Amino acid sequence: MRTAHLAVEVSGFGRHPEAWRQAGVPREALLTPAHHIATAQLAAQSGADFLALPDSFGPGSGLDAVAIAARVAPVVPGIGLVPTVTTTHTEPFHTSKAIATLDLVSSGRAGWEPAVSRTAQEAAQFGRKPAAEPAELWREAAETIEVVVALWDSWEDGAVIRDVATGRYVDREKLHYVDFTGEFFSVKGPSITPRSPQAHPLTVLREEPDSLAVAARWADVVRIEAPDPAAAHAARERIRAAVADAGRDPDTVAVLLDVEILLAADPNAARRELDELGELAPRTLRVVGGPDALVEVIAEQAVDGVTAIPLTLPGGLRVLADEVAPRLLAAGLRTPADPAATLRERFGLPRPANAFTGV
Repeated sequence: MRTAHLAVEVSGFGRHPEAWRQAGVPREALLTPAHHIATAQLAAQSGADFLALPDSFGPGSGLDAVAIAARVAPVVPGIGLVPTVTTTHTEPFHTSKAIATLDLVSSGRAGWEPAVSRTAQEAAQFGRKPAAEPAELWREAAETIEVVVALWDSWEDGAVIRDVATGRYVDREKLHYVDFTGEFFSVKGPSITPRSPQAHPLTVLREEPDSLAVAARWADVVRIEAPDPAAAHAARERIRAAVADAGRDPDTVAVLLDVEILLAADPNAARRELDELGELAPRTLRVVGGPDALVEVIAEQAVDGVTAIPLTLPGGLRVLADEVAPRLLAAGLRTPADPAATLRERFGLPRPANAFTGV
């Protein structure tokens, strides 16, 4: 039996739009650091490998996910932090700098989830270009990821030397120009941020028809939506085949199934809570009931793990931490994580070699 990965996605008071009625805290709390720190601490107590923080340029998206992750990182140890970064209206140089900074302030626990902005409303926020079709958006996302990774490599390890005698702060021989010219960007480089602890923070991508080739080339983790474990397993096989076709080892890419959860110690209480919230069509597999119901899904091992998405917060995280996590350990589905491990190490991935030097 292989160890299953576990991630948690949180936003607002939970995925259900009526969750705010049961949260027990004022909406203004969402704007405070205390709220986000407490949420991350609960996610860390669940033993999750990383906390996913959604973001967009659409209405109601709230605070900046990268900034939240950077605020949380120094005070919540252990757990990885994976903010969403939209690539459609964001310069790759800025993205590279922000995620490398997150990796530095978290001591190697950063990741990022590149996403695209599809709507005319989001395009109008910037006024630089109209909304584009998904295929074009994902070509742009692929260029962004390529540039971001190149910028991460543009500083070698040990480039900062601070030699007082000669007055040299950096060894310029260890800095490299990216010199990238593509369909959407031209970037000279090098970065202005030193190489970070993981070198390449974890890249997480969602599977959709136009993103599959991008995920096959760049993803360390692929998130999928599926109505049941059988469909999830079929998606995993499809992704692994695409990764192999791209010339990479499929065993270096983990596939995680999104699972909406509403759990309670008493399964009937969970179902009553959903009834009170009101009907909401699931976007992926949904588990409503006792803690064992989610453990059973993970135990099927149709994929490499799950991303649990509570319909309500903070209650959904408390059940995950207090009830589900101990059951996963007892069943041998999870092992206690090394608190000093980087996020890449939690996924069994090595620190990448520098593309400019090979080391």
